[in-house]
Amino acid sequence: MHRLVLWIAGVVAATATMVGPLAAAAHEGFVAHMWAHLLAGMLAPLLLVLSAPVTLALRTLEVVPARRVSRVLRSGPARFVAHPITAAALNVGGLWLLYATPLFAWMQASMLVHVAVHVHLLAAGFLFTAAVVGIGPRPHPPSRVLVAVVLMLAMAAHGILAKHLWASPPALVDPADARAGAELMYTAGAWIEAAIAALFCAQWYRASGRRLRRTSPAPAASPVPTP
Repeated sequence: MHRLVLWIAGVVAATATMVGPLAAAAHEGFVAHMWAHLLAGMLAPLLLVLSAPVTLALRTLEVVPARRVSRVLRSGPARFVAHPITAAALNVGGLWLLYATPLFAWMQASMLVHVAVHVHLLAAGFLFTAAVVGIGPRPHPPSRVLVAVVLMLAMAAHGILAKHLWASPPALVDPADARAGAELMYTAGAWIEAAIAALFCAQWYRASGRRLRRTSPAPAASPVPTP
Protein backbone atom coordinates (compact mmCIF):
# COMPACT_ATOMS: atom_id res chain seq x y z
CA MET A 1 0.00 0.00 0.00
CA HIS A 2 2.77 2.45 0.88
CA ARG A 3 4.40 1.88 -2.51
CA LEU A 4 1.17 2.83 -4.25
CA VAL A 5 1.04 6.04 -2.20
CA LEU A 6 4.66 6.82 -3.12
CA TRP A 7 3.95 6.19 -6.80
CA ILE A 8 0.90 8.46 -6.81
CA ALA A 9 2.81 11.18 -4.95
CA GLY A 10 5.67 10.95 -7.45
CA VAL A 11 3.31 11.18 -10.43
CA VAL A 12 1.53 14.18 -8.88
CA ALA A 13 4.85 15.93 -8.18
CA ALA A 14 6.05 15.35 -11.74
CA THR A 15 2.75 16.41 -13.31
CA ALA A 16 2.64 19.62 -11.28
CA THR A 17 5.79 20.84 -13.02
CA MET A 18 4.21 20.67 -16.48
CA VAL A 19 0.56 21.61 -15.92
CA GLY A 20 -1.18 23.81 -13.40
CA PRO A 21 -0.27 26.94 -11.43
CA LEU A 22 3.35 25.99 -10.75
CA ALA A 23 4.06 25.29 -14.41
CA ALA A 24 2.59 28.68 -15.36
CA ALA A 25 4.50 30.50 -12.62
CA ALA A 26 7.75 28.81 -13.69
CA HIS A 27 7.61 30.81 -16.92
CA GLU A 28 7.39 34.08 -14.98
CA GLY A 29 9.82 33.72 -12.05
CA PHE A 30 13.07 31.91 -11.43
CA VAL A 31 12.10 30.83 -7.91
CA ALA A 32 8.98 29.09 -9.22
CA HIS A 33 11.08 27.56 -11.96
CA MET A 34 13.49 26.23 -9.34
CA TRP A 35 10.63 24.70 -7.37
CA ALA A 36 9.58 22.93 -10.57
CA HIS A 37 13.17 21.80 -11.10
CA LEU A 38 13.39 20.36 -7.58
CA LEU A 39 10.08 18.54 -7.96
CA ALA A 40 10.74 17.12 -11.44
CA GLY A 41 14.42 16.37 -11.10
CA MET A 42 14.80 15.34 -7.46
CA LEU A 43 11.68 14.76 -5.35
CA ALA A 44 9.47 13.03 -7.93
CA PRO A 45 12.27 10.63 -8.98
CA LEU A 46 12.95 9.75 -5.34
CA LEU A 47 9.28 8.99 -4.68
CA LEU A 48 8.97 6.95 -7.88
CA VAL A 49 12.11 4.93 -7.16
CA LEU A 50 10.95 4.16 -3.60
CA SER A 51 7.69 2.83 -5.03
CA ALA A 52 9.74 0.06 -6.77
CA PRO A 53 7.98 0.31 -10.17
CA VAL A 54 10.04 -2.46 -11.79
CA THR A 55 9.15 -4.93 -9.05
CA LEU A 56 5.50 -3.93 -9.32
CA ALA A 57 5.55 -4.37 -13.11
CA LEU A 58 7.19 -7.79 -12.94
CA ARG A 59 4.62 -8.94 -10.37
CA THR A 60 1.55 -7.67 -12.23
CA LEU A 61 2.45 -8.42 -15.87
CA GLU A 62 1.77 -11.72 -17.58
CA VAL A 63 4.67 -14.15 -17.92
CA VAL A 64 5.66 -13.24 -21.48
CA PRO A 65 5.62 -9.43 -21.03
CA ALA A 66 7.43 -9.80 -17.70
CA ARG A 67 10.18 -11.82 -19.37
CA ARG A 68 10.52 -9.16 -22.05
CA VAL A 69 10.88 -6.45 -19.42
CA SER A 70 13.48 -8.57 -17.65
CA ARG A 71 15.44 -9.03 -20.89
CA VAL A 72 15.38 -5.30 -21.56
CA LEU A 73 16.69 -4.57 -18.05
CA ARG A 74 19.53 -7.04 -18.60
CA SER A 75 20.45 -5.66 -22.04
CA GLY A 76 23.69 -3.81 -22.64
CA PRO A 77 22.12 -0.41 -23.43
CA ALA A 78 19.92 -0.53 -20.31
CA ARG A 79 22.88 -1.46 -18.11
CA PHE A 80 24.93 1.36 -19.63
CA VAL A 81 22.26 4.02 -19.10
CA ALA A 82 21.50 2.78 -15.58
CA HIS A 83 25.17 2.73 -14.52
CA PRO A 84 25.85 5.28 -11.74
CA ILE A 85 28.47 7.18 -13.76
CA THR A 86 26.25 7.44 -16.85
CA ALA A 87 23.19 8.36 -14.80
CA ALA A 88 25.11 11.04 -12.91
CA ALA A 89 26.47 12.48 -16.17
CA LEU A 90 22.96 12.67 -17.64
CA ASN A 91 21.54 14.18 -14.45
CA VAL A 92 24.16 16.75 -13.44
CA GLY A 93 25.40 17.34 -16.98
CA GLY A 94 21.87 18.11 -18.10
CA LEU A 95 21.53 20.75 -15.39
CA TRP A 96 24.78 22.45 -16.35
CA LEU A 97 23.68 22.37 -19.99
CA LEU A 98 20.36 23.94 -19.04
CA TYR A 99 21.75 26.86 -17.04
CA ALA A 100 25.13 27.44 -18.72
CA THR A 101 23.80 27.62 -22.29
CA PRO A 102 20.93 29.44 -24.07
CA LEU A 103 18.76 26.37 -23.43
CA PHE A 104 17.13 28.03 -20.42
CA ALA A 105 15.98 30.98 -22.55
CA TRP A 106 14.65 28.62 -25.21
CA MET A 107 12.82 26.69 -22.52
CA GLN A 108 11.10 29.83 -21.26
CA ALA A 109 10.09 30.81 -24.79
CA SER A 110 8.82 27.46 -26.05
CA MET A 111 6.34 25.13 -24.38
CA LEU A 112 7.69 22.22 -26.41
CA VAL A 113 11.22 22.80 -25.12
CA HIS A 114 9.82 23.32 -21.62
CA VAL A 115 8.14 19.91 -21.66
CA ALA A 116 11.19 18.23 -23.22
CA VAL A 117 13.49 19.65 -20.53
CA HIS A 118 11.23 18.53 -17.71
CA VAL A 119 10.90 15.05 -19.21
CA HIS A 120 14.69 14.86 -19.31
CA LEU A 121 14.95 16.10 -15.70
CA LEU A 122 12.49 13.45 -14.55
CA ALA A 123 14.08 10.62 -16.53
CA ALA A 124 17.67 11.55 -15.62
CA GLY A 125 16.72 12.10 -11.98
CA PHE A 126 14.99 8.72 -11.89
CA LEU A 127 17.99 6.93 -13.41
CA PHE A 128 20.40 8.59 -10.99
CA THR A 129 18.26 7.94 -7.92
CA ALA A 130 17.65 4.34 -8.99
CA ALA A 131 21.40 3.87 -9.49
CA VAL A 132 22.01 5.01 -5.91
CA VAL A 133 19.05 3.63 -3.95
CA GLY A 134 17.33 1.38 -6.45
CA ILE A 135 14.75 -0.93 -4.90
CA GLY A 136 14.07 -4.04 -6.91
CA PRO A 137 15.90 -6.50 -9.16
CA ARG A 138 19.40 -5.38 -10.20
CA PRO A 139 21.07 -8.06 -12.35
CA HIS A 140 24.53 -6.45 -12.15
CA PRO A 141 24.65 -4.16 -9.09
CA PRO A 142 27.62 -1.76 -9.06
CA SER A 143 30.17 -1.52 -6.28
CA ARG A 144 28.82 0.41 -3.31
CA VAL A 145 32.14 2.24 -3.02
CA LEU A 146 31.78 3.41 -6.62
CA VAL A 147 28.20 4.52 -5.96
CA ALA A 148 29.30 6.44 -2.86
CA VAL A 149 32.00 8.28 -4.82
CA VAL A 150 29.60 9.12 -7.66
CA LEU A 151 27.00 10.34 -5.18
CA MET A 152 29.46 12.65 -3.44
CA LEU A 153 30.71 14.07 -6.74
CA ALA A 154 27.15 14.63 -7.99
CA MET A 155 26.20 16.41 -4.78
CA ALA A 156 29.28 18.62 -5.07
CA ALA A 157 28.51 19.43 -8.73
CA HIS A 158 24.92 20.32 -7.81
CA GLY A 159 26.10 22.66 -5.05
CA ILE A 160 28.68 24.29 -7.32
CA LEU A 161 26.01 24.88 -9.94
CA ALA A 162 23.79 26.59 -7.36
CA LYS A 163 26.67 28.90 -6.40
CA HIS A 164 27.38 29.57 -10.08
CA LEU A 165 23.75 30.59 -10.62
CA TRP A 166 23.96 32.89 -7.60
CA ALA A 167 27.04 34.63 -8.99
CA SER A 168 26.15 34.49 -12.72
CA PRO A 169 22.38 34.53 -13.26
CA PRO A 170 21.01 33.24 -16.58
CA ALA A 171 20.30 35.83 -19.25
CA LEU A 172 17.06 37.83 -18.89
CA VAL A 173 16.64 36.71 -15.24
CA ASP A 174 16.44 39.36 -12.53
CA PRO A 175 19.58 39.03 -10.35
CA ALA A 176 17.62 39.12 -7.09
CA ASP A 177 15.22 36.46 -8.36
CA ALA A 178 18.15 34.37 -9.58
CA ARG A 179 19.88 34.55 -6.19
CA ALA A 180 16.70 33.50 -4.39
CA GLY A 181 16.28 30.59 -6.80
CA ALA A 182 19.93 29.57 -6.42
CA GLU A 183 19.62 29.61 -2.64
CA LEU A 184 16.50 27.45 -2.90
CA MET A 185 18.34 25.04 -5.17
CA TYR A 186 21.25 24.84 -2.74
CA THR A 187 19.25 24.39 0.48
CA ALA A 188 16.21 22.36 -0.61
CA GLY A 189 18.33 20.31 -2.99
CA ALA A 190 20.72 19.51 -0.17
CA TRP A 191 17.85 18.14 1.96
CA ILE A 192 16.73 15.80 -0.81
CA GLU A 193 20.32 14.74 -1.45
CA ALA A 194 20.73 14.09 2.27
CA ALA A 195 17.67 11.83 2.19
CA ILE A 196 19.13 9.90 -0.77
CA ALA A 197 22.48 9.59 1.01
CA ALA A 198 20.78 8.39 4.21
CA LEU A 199 18.84 5.73 2.31
CA PHE A 200 22.01 4.61 0.55
CA CYS A 201 23.91 4.33 3.83
CA ALA A 202 21.03 2.42 5.44
CA GLN A 203 20.97 -0.07 2.56
CA TRP A 204 24.75 -0.51 2.77
CA TYR A 205 24.52 -1.07 6.53
CA ARG A 206 21.79 -3.70 6.18
CA ALA A 207 23.66 -5.48 3.36
CA SER A 208 26.84 -5.55 5.47
CA GLY A 209 24.89 -6.99 8.40
CA ARG A 210 23.39 -9.76 6.25
CA ARG A 211 26.80 -10.60 4.79
CA LEU A 212 28.35 -10.69 8.27
CA ARG A 213 25.66 -13.08 9.53
CA ARG A 214 26.23 -15.39 6.56
CA THR A 215 30.01 -15.52 7.00
CA SER A 216 30.18 -15.62 10.79
CA PRO A 217 30.71 -19.12 12.23
CA ALA A 218 27.88 -20.56 14.23
CA PRO A 219 28.41 -20.36 18.01
CA ALA A 220 29.71 -23.56 19.50
CA ALA A 221 27.25 -25.55 21.55
CA SER A 222 27.88 -25.56 25.27
CA PRO A 223 29.05 -28.96 26.55
CA VAL A 224 26.46 -30.89 28.45
CA PRO A 225 27.73 -31.61 31.97
CA THR A 226 27.91 -35.30 32.82
CA PRO A 227 26.40 -36.41 36.12
